[in-house]
Amino acid sequence: MFIEPHLKGERRGWIEVICGSMFSGKTEELIRRLKRVKIANLKVEIYKPSIDTRYDETKIVSHDTNAIQSTPVKSSKDILKLVEHVDVVGIDEAQFFDEDITMVCETLALKGIRVIVAGLDMDYTGKPFGQMPNLLAMADYITKLHAICMKCGTIANISYRKVADSGQVLLGEKDIYEPRCRHCAELKD
Repeated sequence: MFIEPHLKGERRGWIEVICGSMFSGKTEELIRRLKRVKIANLKVEIYKPSIDTRYDETKIVSHDTNAIQSTPVKSSKDILKLVEHVDVVGIDEAQFFDEDITMVCETLALKGIRVIVAGLDMDYTGKPFGQMPNLLAMADYITKLHAICMKCGTIANISYRKVADSGQVLLGEKDIYEPRCRHCAELKD
């Protein structure tokens, strides 16, 4: 895909990645940044994977029930088809997108768009999740958030799965997951 080089005076885009475990405030931080952009009267478009229907079909919703309207998409390439005359693109739950999400974010940034992406950096086993390692590697800015361990109260970076299921993707909330530090994640309940 050919992208025209930036001309002198043309705006420059960049990629921000917000990552961490479940219950660390990733979506809350994404919503906060996007609302500030809207206050500045910049044009914003927000996307999420269509499989994420936990709280709402179309809105991005934090665990604290803060919400912002978004467009669900099946494929990351759909974002490129939908983006039009925009200053900022927000993307939630990036770990659920296909391998093209990195190319999509890079394409948007090269067009002068600020891209703000949020997602789990690790799955419930503590392994890198989806395309998040690639997004972190190409990001201009990274914010890693932590939750509080439900067992010992220290910082948590693991989304501990409380139910027996070996699939990497299992949508759920506090009924299925809890934040744990690496030491407490090793403890079997």
